[in-house]
Parts: sequence; structure tokens; C-alpha cells
Amino acid sequence: MNHLWAPWRMQYVTNAEAQEGCVFCNCVLQETDAAAGVLVRAQHNFVILNAFPYNSGHMMVVPYEHQSDFTCLPEATLCEMMALAQVALTVLRQEFRCEGANIGMNVGKVAGAGIKDHMHLHVVPRWGGDTNFMATLDDTRVVPQALEDTWAQLAPAMQREAAAAGLV
Repeated sequence: MNHLWAPWRMQYVTNAEAQEGCVFCNCVLQETDAAAGVLVRAQHNFVILNAFPYNSGHMMVVPYEHQSDFTCLPEATLCEMMALAQVALTVLRQEFRCEGANIGMNVGKVAGAGIKDHMHLHVVPRWGGDTNFMATLDDTRVVPQALEDTWAQLAPAMQREAAAAGLV
């Protein structure tokens, strides 16, 4: 039998590092963006790596406003959120050469929201064949790059592209 070691998943499985308050609100208060996984900060939203990604490069566009109801987000926040999603996809195409992407939200617990109290938009890069027997039969995802390395690769590109788009 082969073994796939992914020790960083234990934190997720056991919720060992449960914290007070909202994970998104707390992450923007971190000492450094690298420690929090924040790739870029704009006026109404920030882009962060998903700590438990479906694929390498899985990002989320998150409003600073702690809001659980999508219909209550201000227009400026929504417009900037979509613009940052475009920047994220551009960067993923440049840096990771992704062939496609899933972009979307899970609104509410019954819709699959893991963090239901703070809206966020997922941007997940996809490649042909990225779903294999591990994900299909064993409910296990193989992510080939450490989060720190993903951040180091994507943060400069996100800053550059967001600045070019007039978002930062």
C-alpha cells in the first residue's frame, strides 16, 4: 500500500487551530501578508490563498466587510470583487498555466459554505486530468506545492496585475 503524507491537513481535519472570531477578519490583522496568505489588498476586498486548497493556487476574493448575505454587499465591493477575480485568473494563467478555472461562491451552510458568516469568492485553477482516482474514489486531493511557495510565486504577480488594473 502506498501512503500519501500531507501533515498540514491534520489542522483542518481536527480543527486543532480553531480561533476566536472570523478567520477572514483575523487574517487581515496578521503581522505580515505572507503569514496570512494575503496576496493583494484593494480598497474593498483582499485576495488570499485558501489554506486548504482544492488545487495549487486556489485563491479567494474576500470583502473586508464581515457580511454573510451576498445581497447586502455594496455595489463598489461587488464590482471590485469581480475585477480582482479577473486579475486572479490572469495571474493563474500566467504563473500556473491553468487551462480553466472554477469561480464561485457557496452561499450558506446548506450550499457548502465552510465559512458561512463572511462572503468570499473562490477562484480555483483547473487543468485537464486534475481530477484522478484520489479525488474521485478516496476523497483525497493531491496539492503538489506548499502554500508558502504558492504565495511567493503568486503575490508579486497579483500585486503587479492589480496595480495595472488600478485596483491598488
